[in-house]
Amino acid sequence: MRMTSERSLAGFDEVVKFVRESSKSGSVPANVALSTAFGCPFDGAVAPARVLDIVGRCEQWGLTGVILRDTTGVAHPAQVAQLCAAVRARHPALQITAHFHATRGMGLANALAALDAGIDRYDASLGGLGGCPFAPGASGNVCTEDLVHMFEAMGCDTGVDLERLVAAARERPGRIGHEVPGQVLKAGPFDRRYPLPR
Repeated sequence: MRMTSERSLAGFDEVVKFVRESSKSGSVPANVALSTAFGCPFDGAVAPARVLDIVGRCEQWGLTGVILRDTTGVAHPAQVAQLCAAVRARHPALQITAHFHATRGMGLANALAALDAGIDRYDASLGGLGGCPFAPGASGNVCTEDLVHMFEAMGCDTGVDLERLVAAARERPGRIGHEVPGQVLKAGPFDRRYPLPR
């Protein structure tokens, strides 16, 4: 039987109720990840109104955060800006996180569009590892060090030590047995200087 979004939401509602009832305080911070908030490789485009409806239901359940995920890498910056701004405006109390993939080369551009729309929390992956097992052709998540580098270069204080982050990413290929797609790891930060060639 196919798992529809309605069936998934109904099941999630039951989980939230169970956890709250089982908790001594009755209050457990919880968030939900909307895995194909920007589009699906099987069902096509996802209407912003549908996403807003689901986010509204999550807030009514008492959830504290929502992750808007482009799990399959189909989003583009204009779409991201519109949806993130709409969610932020309608649900100002919710903690909104953005999750992008580099599948079609728009991951960092989408993160920038989300930032412009007021989103300041992001999922990312060291070295750009990851992917999506159910999305044909999906590549890795937005690379953490590339994302941090971009924001820091723009003057945003991410609170992340980029040098240590890159050092950690440098260890990935040796641990997993192949190169990683991160770009800052290869080229260095934007302000790196080299000696003039002879």
